[in-house]
Amino acid sequence: MFFEIAKFILYSALVVLIAKYILVITLRKLAENLNLKPKTVGDIAGYATSMPELLTITVSSMNGLMGSSIFNILSSNIINLVQYMASIIMNKNRKAFTNKAIKIDIVLVLITIIIPLFLVWFKIEMNLIIVPAFLILFALFLYLNNNVHKLYLQKEDEQIEKQIKVEKEKEKGNTRKTLLYITILIGTGFLLYVIGELLGDTLNSLCHQFNISEVIIGILLGFITSIPELITFFESQKHYKLQNDEVMLGVVEATNNLLTSNILNLFMIQSIGILIYAIF
Repeated sequence: MFFEIAKFILYSALVVLIAKYILVITLRKLAENLNLKPKTVGDIAGYATSMPELLTITVSSMNGLMGSSIFNILSSNIINLVQYMASIIMNKNRKAFTNKAIKIDIVLVLITIIIPLFLVWFKIEMNLIIVPAFLILFALFLYLNNNVHKLYLQKEDEQIEKQIKVEKEKEKGNTRKTLLYITILIGTGFLLYVIGELLGDTLNSLCHQFNISEVIIGILLGFITSIPELITFFESQKHYKLQNDEVMLGVVEATNNLLTSNILNLFMIQSIGILIYAIF
């Protein structure tokens, strides 16, 4: 059993390290090379930092461990919010919460925690009926997020657009760099797939051979897969900290990272897990 736990820790750590030092960094460089706004960079970071959840949920579902997946998502989303709030407080960016767009995004994040809590509390079975509702909610949350930013961050958006245009003009259209980043991402995806297969075998052994609860496995995975978000929350605000009067830049990026990650975890990745579980 000790050997299986050691393998679980090793493979989980590899997933996090690859996500932190290769996947997230490469995606950020790709976004900046394409001259994207902080909101868009935050969205892309949200997709990137949800890759570990996608990997662990997929592996768990393929091995029949559907019970662990919902606790993985629930713990990940809660930890993401706690880490985000800690990054805001430690960077002294609490004034950003006066903006209505940020407030609404936080409310949407809270809903991504309330829904899985509701499912767990009332022991609602994760079946195919839930998938269409999750997909509709995913589209709705994206729609709300995009529109509140247009309404309440219009002035900041115009300033950001001018600043980014000046600072990143030299990198704009650099095709060679863009192709390099895409190649790295493809290789990273393959590496994560291989590690995911090994992690799946280990999870299967821990649950079926050693009778470790799926709930415990899910919560542990939630902690592990939330580490990349912690890195990006602090990094996004640090990235813009040296710019005068541009506190909102880092907060907008971090907030969209948080929201995108949470809605992707709950509505899309959980749906993928349900579909895989139904097939296998």
